[in-house]
Amino acid sequence: MKRYVLSICTALAAGPAFAEDNGVWDGISAALYDTQPLLNGDGVIAVDAPYRTADDTRAALGASVAVPSGTMLREVYLVLDNNPMPVSAVFTFDQPLQRFQFDVTMRVNGPTPMHIVARTEDGRLFVNEAFVKTTGTGSCSAPPGTDPVLALKTLGRMKVALDGAVTPFGSGADALHLSAPLNLIAVDIDHPSHSGMQRDQTTLLTTPMRYVETVDVGLNGADYLALTGSISLAENPRLRFSIPADAHSATVRMTDTDGTVSEIEAILTGS
Repeated sequence: MKRYVLSICTALAAGPAFAEDNGVWDGISAALYDTQPLLNGDGVIAVDAPYRTADDTRAALGASVAVPSGTMLREVYLVLDNNPMPVSAVFTFDQPLQRFQFDVTMRVNGPTPMHIVARTEDGRLFVNEAFVKTTGTGSCSAPPGTDPVLALKTLGRMKVALDGAVTPFGSGADALHLSAPLNLIAVDIDHPSHSGMQRDQTTLLTTPMRYVETVDVGLNGADYLALTGSISLAENPRLRFSIPADAHSATVRMTDTDGTVSEIEAILTGS
């Protein structure tokens, strides 16, 4: 399984950025993809993001991807341009897919363009974007929602369950109707997701960075996908993503940046 180190960091913006101001995105995309062309993702990628986050520390962000016929999907990137670690999540597929849908609970540090990039098996890169407004709470440095000591007692505990059938994202010409039978699976992970920018409210010392680094998922005994995470993942993150409708069992293995590993096996009832 190919791994990614999400090490592309940018300084926090002094003021709000706008989707049409692509200076930050130009730097990120050049670092990730060099001079490879990024193709217009209209009709391939439908971004799913709120106009404004209700809670900057826990915003469900995602996309629906349906690649053109004749090729398959290999990777999907979620990039929050103005987050301290912009490359916020990368999905890598063990077996190429034609269609994929996902959302992940994220910290959104401030108003930012959000880019979804899909890499196909033939090497093409498709991109689409949205602009996400926030409430201005600076979530990457916001205090943890739970006591860090208590959080360690359940760190790594997971729940896995089916979460309904896939429905299209978007509307009108932007809607992607996924015709193949797909279900959604939800993975809830107990993890404090320390960003390295938060302060202990008692000692006022900075809490060391510790977040979910990888999540490996298997279906019916075979590898399916791997998620590479970042400090953009929310505390106790929830991952939802599409799986084949005939998947009847799942294995999920989480590894964090401190080397903690946890694993769960689940029977997908109702599949």
